[in-house]
Amino acid sequence: MKEQLAYPKERIRYAVLSFFLAQGLCFSSWASRIPDVKAMFDVYDVFYWGLVLFLIPVGKFVAIPLAGFLVSRLGSRIMVQASVFGYALSLFLIGAVSSIYALGACLFFFGVFWNMCDISLNTQGIVIERLFGRTIMASFHGGWSLAACLGAVIGFFMIMAGVPPFIHFSVSALLILLIILCGRRYLQDDRVRQFEEVEVKEEKGQKETPALLSFIRKPELILIQFGLAGLFGLIVESAMFDWSGLYFESVLQVPKSLQIGFLVFMVMMTVGRFLANWAYGRLGKQRVLQLAGAFIFIGFFVSALLGGVFDNMILKVVVNSLGFMLVGLGISCVVPTIYSLVGAKSHTPVGIALTILSSISFVGSLVAPVLIGAISKAFDLEYAYLVVGVLGLCLFLMTTYCKAFRE
Repeated sequence: MKEQLAYPKERIRYAVLSFFLAQGLCFSSWASRIPDVKAMFDVYDVFYWGLVLFLIPVGKFVAIPLAGFLVSRLGSRIMVQASVFGYALSLFLIGAVSSIYALGACLFFFGVFWNMCDISLNTQGIVIERLFGRTIMASFHGGWSLAACLGAVIGFFMIMAGVPPFIHFSVSALLILLIILCGRRYLQDDRVRQFEEVEVKEEKGQKETPALLSFIRKPELILIQFGLAGLFGLIVESAMFDWSGLYFESVLQVPKSLQIGFLVFMVMMTVGRFLANWAYGRLGKQRVLQLAGAFIFIGFFVSALLGGVFDNMILKVVVNSLGFMLVGLGISCVVPTIYSLVGAKSHTPVGIALTILSSISFVGSLVAPVLIGAISKAFDLEYAYLVVGVLGLCLFLMTTYCKAFRE
């Protein structure tokens, strides 16, 4: 690996971090304007809007085998550049289209490139983590959260200034393109034969089977366990990313100047990720995941049960913000900790391991929009948040009793 280094390790690390920043900015630019995009297309039925949002996880699902194959074949260096560019282009098109059907198509491709970014960037991140010989994955995810937090702040001011989503998304896409052009040279080439063909049987002229298929047909047990924990985490993330703005708008019915749910969630998510490495050293990764599940459970229940009992608008916003902050602090370390555990414990090649992990955990993203939309239509959004909050308890119990999470 050392022979391949044309630049100092720290410069390489910060260049990879910049791509995580780009992905976070792209995501938060979209998430901060979801209520405005919804209003642009005159969608008032929450279940119908849930179906529109459902096209994002459909795209992510389609991308899973494609991303795993391309990252393994072409290497994460090439795929990081291609996927981040496609992600930014999809964001631009979301702001440019005028038809609900065109919006659906753009959201589908937004999901495709989103997942391709996840797999390629985390593969590159694990390569850099191994280069440093210590856990630094949380700092990459912290960079994502920092950019997402900054993007939420920018989105808030864009909303207050009356800037339309098209202008907002165009500026974000140009910034991301600049990051790609500046950082691409520092990405590491990890093109290795991650799924070389192996002989299954030599006799009777039977064909060899690619190792990729053998890994998928019989994945490691720990990848299944990590994937299930990731599934819980992705449902929580989807509930906050896609619905937090609508929660403050429709459930709490607060003015736009006080719709800070997504912002405070992202702030605490950012803080949690930058504290993660410190927490690993003090508590260990298993205890960190246990605390994460507890914070998620408590945060959702505080917001759903106590957030609407106050008539005073300020108290209502404060209580719900506290709940959202707990959820943000809890969910902050779930994904980076799981990815780091995969790199440390799995014997499956990284690109393939992340593909298997994504295939399992992704079900959470696939289910969440329709589940939350259906519960919200039948009851209300706070009841959907109660259901999601229970998953925090499930995460706590799983990380407590499953051996895969013990160090």
